[in-house]
Amino acid sequence: MPAQTIESNGGPIEIDHKRAVSDLGLSTIGAMQLKIYGLVAENMSVTDQMLTQSKEFLRDEVLGRVRAMGDSNDLGFVIIHPGELGLTISAHWWAQGSVLCQHIYRRHYSDDAPLDTVTRPVVACVWELAIINAEQEAWRGTMMNSTPNRSAYLAQRMTASAV
Repeated sequence: MPAQTIESNGGPIEIDHKRAVSDLGLSTIGAMQLKIYGLVAENMSVTDQMLTQSKEFLRDEVLGRVRAMGDSNDLGFVIIHPGELGLTISAHWWAQGSVLCQHIYRRHYSDDAPLDTVTRPVVACVWELAIINAEQEAWRGTMMNSTPNRSAYLAQRMTASAV
């Protein structure tokens, strides 16, 4: 079902349709360990091609940014989100013990090239924010204490099956 919107005084507002959330395991890219989430619109799925594309994105675009920035905790998460209009792959990693960093790939299905995320500085859609919030809670509970526990962080996953 295509996104339904209504017009308001401030522009179009999308009508909320739940997204399914799935745990797609862990991925190690360089020194980084990342939880992988699927977040899918109705009648969509995370395909093998999307999984491959996300690994290429992480290897080719994200890993260099993490290394160049320095001070990474080498832990984070990825959201692979086939939505109604396009695909978003958002990579998030923790740095400096309490800072969440992000790099996003976004492409409309009808476009040949991804959107420019510099001139269009999207943070996340409302459904992705639910996963980001769950991840910051996991980080605070497992890593921001006197005995940080990487294994506990990697094991803790968002429990909702839909957002």
